Amino acid sequence: MAHLYIALTILLTVYGQIVIKWQIGLAGSLPGEFTEKVIFLLKLFLNPWIISSFACAFLAALSWMAAMSKFPLSYAYPFMSSAFVLVLFLSALIFGEPVNIPKVVGMGFIVAGIIIGSNG
Repeated sequence: MAHLYIALTILLTVYGQIVIKWQIGLAGSLPGEFTEKVIFLLKLFLNPWIISSFACAFLAALSWMAAMSKFPLSYAYPFMSSAFVLVLFLSALIFGEPVNIPKVVGMGFIVAGIIIGSNG
């Protein structure tokens, strides 16, 4: 059951990253002029999807605190690397971002590190 806190932290973090990328992709590029930048960022900040990603970041922090009450940091933290793996595959699936051999090999090293680190 305690591992659920780690998994929840990861899932909430990944959700936030995917939603922010999605909404910023819809909003377009950051304008060049200062006033336009402020308006652009304010609109994003008030976007309900962006607000949900901030809420998930807060919930992820709470979940992480619960995980820290159950595990040593040196055991739990390597699992956070799995967020990289999930974001890579979700960004390919949702946004059509490329997944190439070097990225797959890198993700393999990350997964191997999680396995080794969690058993050490």
